[in-house]
Amino acid sequence: MTRPEVTAVAVAQFAPTADEASNLAAIAELVAAASARGARVVVFPEYSSYFVDPFDASLAEHAQDVEGPFTQALAALAAAHDIHIVAGLLERAEDGRRVRNTVVATDAGGVVATYRKLHLYDAFGQRESDWVEAGVLEDPLTFVVDGLRFGLMTCYDLRFPEVARLLADAGVDVALVPAEWVRGPLKEHHWRTLLHARAIENTFFVAAADHPPPLGVGLSMIVDPQGVELAAVGTSTDIAVGHLDRGAVARVRRVNPALALRRLRVVPRD
Repeated sequence: MTRPEVTAVAVAQFAPTADEASNLAAIAELVAAASARGARVVVFPEYSSYFVDPFDASLAEHAQDVEGPFTQALAALAAAHDIHIVAGLLERAEDGRRVRNTVVATDAGGVVATYRKLHLYDAFGQRESDWVEAGVLEDPLTFVVDGLRFGLMTCYDLRFPEVARLLADAGVDVALVPAEWVRGPLKEHHWRTLLHARAIENTFFVAAADHPPPLGVGLSMIVDPQGVELAAVGTSTDIAVGHLDRGAVARVRRVNPALALRRLRVVPRD
């Protein structure tokens, strides 16, 4: 029996810090490990370029342009390893005080897609909006690798199923989710449940990368269109590689045509 055509996708779990050079060094090491295992796309956490807890004015001081030094370094790594790299970036905002929580996808030529977090983490005692400007509603930007279409979303957006549904409507086969999913009561359960739910209800793959403990829950993972975990990391700095069957989405949708049968659509809220 012949093996189905597959594309290897990696989730890379690490803890970004306020040391930008150290963050890039960790990313370089994990990209090399993912590439050595055949990954064509590797996903890093939210705030991979710079992170400090609690948030303070240094966020704006370390924010960059989308085509700045961080993404240039990612593009160089992508070129060296023939891989696409997806990671969270602190992007400059217009008011100079807050930042944008942006995800960038890069290949050897530079940035191929961006996403600015729509739903800010003003929950569980946190106030991300004090420091971060929410993204504007726009058509999803996607990119294609080996015939699979990839789309982007971020962390707290997982709690809003409409975001993932917009990706499904844009023809996405794989939703990529950089995150800093903060630990707390039942938060590991919420993380795993929501990742599985977004995959099942949209009948596509989900690949999510988190910060490890003590701040994040870890548990970065890749879930298939039926909600089965293909690969996962525990609570350490590490990568997990899942081999995505490129025919799986179409096969699952033939058996379970939920997207075709739905009677509602997503519309923006004023």
